[in-house]
Amino acid sequence: MLLRLAYLTVTNTFAVLRLLPVSDRDKDTEILALRHQLAVLQRQLGNERARFTPADRAFLAALLHRLPQEALRRLRLLVRPDTILRWHRDLIARRHAARSTPKRPGRPPTVRSIRVLVLRLVRENPQWGYRRVHGELLVLGVKVAASTVWEILKDAGIDPAPERACSTWAGFLRSQAEALLACDFFETVTLSGAQMYVLAVIEHGSRRVQIVGATVHPTASWVVQAAKNLVMDLQDAGCRARFLIRDRDGKYPQLFDAVLRDAGIEVVLSGVRMPRMNSIMERWVQTCRRELLDRTLIWNQHHLLHVLREFERFYNGHRPHQGIANARPLRPLPPPITDADQIAQLNIRSHQRLGGILHEYQHAA
Repeated sequence: MLLRLAYLTVTNTFAVLRLLPVSDRDKDTEILALRHQLAVLQRQLGNERARFTPADRAFLAALLHRLPQEALRRLRLLVRPDTILRWHRDLIARRHAARSTPKRPGRPPTVRSIRVLVLRLVRENPQWGYRRVHGELLVLGVKVAASTVWEILKDAGIDPAPERACSTWAGFLRSQAEALLACDFFETVTLSGAQMYVLAVIEHGSRRVQIVGATVHPTASWVVQAAKNLVMDLQDAGCRARFLIRDRDGKYPQLFDAVLRDAGIEVVLSGVRMPRMNSIMERWVQTCRRELLDRTLIWNQHHLLHVLREFERFYNGHRPHQGIANARPLRPLPPPITDADQIAQLNIRSHQRLGGILHEYQHAA
């Protein structure tokens, strides 16, 4: 377009120079001839419109825009005077847009090593969503935005949130999290068909989980002994819980509540068919099933306790939790990496637990 516009400008400049020695009578005669030719052309076009290139529009707009609209209406043109003025406005707008374009580049692209690491985490953990991957990056000291992880997965054609689920906390749970415990029984089946019952407890404030025990027959004596073991473990850990949330399952005898009451822990019963009142525990059971039990063949009670202890250590010591700003129950987040060279050359090693079901990522020594 610029080359065409320059050509039109030069040729018409020479045409103006050629008209300088021409008399007014000859100019008027040529104008009348040109006007008649335009009339013939418009008659032949009929309902069709003449086609102008962008260079033609820019040249006519620059040549005629200074004339008043009354003068433009007296001219015989292939387009309306309003069209000439609109062409001039578009030309000014494009020039203004070109000058307003920022000279500095935009947001720098994400480092290639981070993209490779994000895709690796998702490939090795297909059930992870983009926020789970973002938490794992923070654990490794790689500080990026969650939206950046979302964009990387979206560009790679991977669903950023395959099993995203969100839950809300009541104001009481948020304000009293440090003093709250929650427990629940959940079931699993071994390869022999035996049904096992697992009792687990979680701390609302730190998200630390504890597997109290697993049994085929959760008798009253077994549950009471589990409560006594729980009280001793809490005292050894220095936990100052005041409330324990549980459902109305018949497996809990009255002596279970009495043991906890003697230790200064008041039992709070959740409503009937209201799992949100014990949402933290229910969410952990779902996590345990999805990340461990649904991917493991359980042989017997001894094997079940082994895998649950391994998952407990992984959950408390490595796995980030969104509810506590992607920290870990027993370990705070490391400071973010600020060295650009270290970011560009990430060397991440994977430590496998339970034969590769669980992955822990750490920087190579």
